[in-house]
Amino acid sequence: MRLIEPFRDRVLVHIDLHETTDTDESEFRPALAARDGKDSERGEIPDGFYLVDDGEHPQPAFQQAVIAAVAKITHIAPADRQGEIIGSPMVAPGVITYPLTPLGLCAGVTPAPYKTTTEVYPDSPRATPAQCNAAQVAAVCAAIDYALAGAGNGMLRPGGPHLSIGTDRQRLARTGLNPRSPRIPS
Repeated sequence: MRLIEPFRDRVLVHIDLHETTDTDESEFRPALAARDGKDSERGEIPDGFYLVDDGEHPQPAFQQAVIAAVAKITHIAPADRQGEIIGSPMVAPGVITYPLTPLGLCAGVTPAPYKTTTEVYPDSPRATPAQCNAAQVAAVCAAIDYALAGAGNGMLRPGGPHLSIGTDRQRLARTGLNPRSPRIPS
């Protein structure tokens, strides 16, 4: 927290990149339950990419811009039979909400006007790990593009971030991942 304190209030976009693997259900959650002295209940891992918006300060258009970019790369997680993803109501395709700051979730560490948590599922039979990586890259690029497009609406703060998208895109191109490309074949 001390690291980000000097610029915490100037952050425009905050993206917390996550991935859920099969070991979350087979190893992590049972170990967590055992540590806490609780019974481990088997859950369902959403098959696909989804986002967690800030329930206290939702930005639905921002979330949908990110989902639209990612949907060009990989599939978006559907809701379960209850219309939920991980026990939370789906508010839009591939989007759920949590109160990020009160729950101590990473994307709630800054008051950024544009924030989200991404989730990919690289163990999905419908996606490859490379697609999941490309989906994360697409999410970051879409988030930056959306935020910068809002710069004319007073969303950029004085003394705030100065981004060079051209340079960032050149760095991304060197990774071999193109977030603007059509779906990567599995």
